[in-house]
Amino acid sequence: MTVVRHGFLGALTPAHRDRLLALAHDVSFPGGTRIFEEGGEADRFWIVGSGLVALDVHVPGRPEPVVETLGEGELVGWSWLFEPYRWHLGARTRTAVLAREFDARQVRGACEEDPAFGLAVTHCVAQVIARRLQATRTRLLDLYGPPPGHGGGT
Repeated sequence: MTVVRHGFLGALTPAHRDRLLALAHDVSFPGGTRIFEEGGEADRFWIVGSGLVALDVHVPGRPEPVVETLGEGELVGWSWLFEPYRWHLGARTRTAVLAREFDARQVRGACEEDPAFGLAVTHCVAQVIARRLQATRTRLLDLYGPPPGHGGGT
């Protein structure tokens, strides 16, 4: 699989990117594959090489609504970095997916061994979280904000 130089990996310096990629192996998932369940153990993560992954949330008695769809270069899973290491969402492939898979314990260990590497990885994950929170905020405003023309005023 080609090394993605944009997205999550593109935010790392070449040395940190190479160090992280040395901990990866290639995986593939057919379309419709459940990658992980909300609440399950977050023991690995992925960077998408090709294909689409839908993040969803469990709603009792209803199909899981998709909260975001991720594609090439994007990080699938950040719960592996923060205790209690449990998935906050679920993930299912929308199409066939090729990805780089990382063992979370191994990456956390490398982050502890090399604080500069750990800071770089944590910073990149934090950027992903911030972007996704902003995107969620925008979607919620679209869903629940006042309709156009009803913003108040005189």
